[in-house]
Amino acid sequence: MTESSLNRPVAGVLWMLASGLSFVAVTGIVRYLGTDLPAAQSAFLRFAWSFVFLLPSLVMLLRAGLPAGAWPLIGWRGAVHSVAVILWFYAMARLPVAEVTAIGYLNPVGVTLGAALFFGEKLAFRRLAAIGLAIVGALIVLRPGLREVSAGHLSQIGAAICFAGSYLLAKRLSQMMPAGAIVALMSATVTIGLLPFAVAVWVPVTLEHLLWLGLVAVFATAGHYFMTRAFAVAPVAVTQPVTFLQLLWATLLGALAFGESVDPFVILGGAVIIGAVSYITLREAQIKRAGLTPPANAGKL
Repeated sequence: MTESSLNRPVAGVLWMLASGLSFVAVTGIVRYLGTDLPAAQSAFLRFAWSFVFLLPSLVMLLRAGLPAGAWPLIGWRGAVHSVAVILWFYAMARLPVAEVTAIGYLNPVGVTLGAALFFGEKLAFRRLAAIGLAIVGALIVLRPGLREVSAGHLSQIGAAICFAGSYLLAKRLSQMMPAGAIVALMSATVTIGLLPFAVAVWVPVTLEHLLWLGLVAVFATAGHYFMTRAFAVAPVAVTQPVTFLQLLWATLLGALAFGESVDPFVILGGAVIIGAVSYITLREAQIKRAGLTPPANAGKL
């Protein structure tokens, strides 16, 4: 990517803003559906829609063949991501939108720790301090001992960890194949991985459920596309802070659409996590520009 291609900050901010609003729409729809459907079934139907959308490109991809050694990574990513989306759908149906969003910001922290464990990347003191600060922010949101930490909270923490694992596997796969192929294969493997869990808890589905979950798939796909466009036209240092507006949108959505109270501890804890993650993100961008990030073959995965 040339320097000139990363010289459109306004466009990058607008693309990232559109991405954040798309993802907030996803959370809003899932929150609206609530517990009408089991989490595994809702997740399966959402990814089944994506599988249908991406089927033509998937057929072309499989006909062309995959690089040697890719299938184990693809399979593991599908398994980890399947668990992540089940946990996320479970949490989203039971927690306020703002809480799910705030806890979800722990994903980059898990990625940073995973990169150190599996890719051999060093954890300097400043990165460890940022991770510690993010954990403090999570404790402010959860407030263990002052209120009940529910199964929904634990599920969202588990989802953040699993999404981080999925990202790390995608990072390794990105050395072997294009991003579009990775997304298509993820949709296929996650749909297959969720199928037995969905069948085990299956309940009758209405046309309304199908249409809403189809819309979830549309917004999720659009969100990822908009994010990719943002990264293509502006530096991470410009686009990344915009993603944290999701906490504001999520708080407003929860208050206006679902009558959820605005919890100052969630806002404070989310802000602490955002500060820590912003530092990690900007530091990663600096290291990448300096060429200090270890090559993919230095990883332990």
